[in-house]
Amino acid sequence: MSTTDVEIRHLGPEDVAAMGALLDVFGDAFDDQRAYRGNRPGGDYLANLLGADHFIALVAARRRAVVGGLAAYELRKFEQARSEVYIYDLAVSAAHRRQGIATALINVLGEIAARRGAYVIFVQADLEDEPAIALYTSLGVREDVLHFDIPVRRRDGG
Repeated sequence: MSTTDVEIRHLGPEDVAAMGALLDVFGDAFDDQRAYRGNRPGGDYLANLLGADHFIALVAARRRAVVGGLAAYELRKFEQARSEVYIYDLAVSAAHRRQGIATALINVLGEIAARRGAYVIFVQADLEDEPAIALYTSLGVREDVLHFDIPVRRRDGG
């Protein structure tokens, strides 16, 4: 199969059901059902997020079924009047991989980023995720950096 029968859509506030389907794809692809299905936000939350100008969700659908997608954030910069776009999650269902869908999603994101005045799209990949590293290497310049998760400490001790 090719991407000619795949429709890529930029989701808006009315697309809560499609966002739910994308969360299912993420849960399956990342083998993390707890994160993507366990405490899913309600429809109002998702509609507000999908309507926010800093959030970008794209889905790839084949015969109206969501088979992949991405979630990205536009980060407005302070040192210049421009922005960067960060791909937070990108996944394609196992049965639909290696057909150009991820590349097509990134290309559509690139068009959106250009319209918004972004100068770069960036993404992280786990060191053991060789297919993702190969894809991103084919599309851009690799930078080896370290990622740190810093816990949030609340004043109330919670």
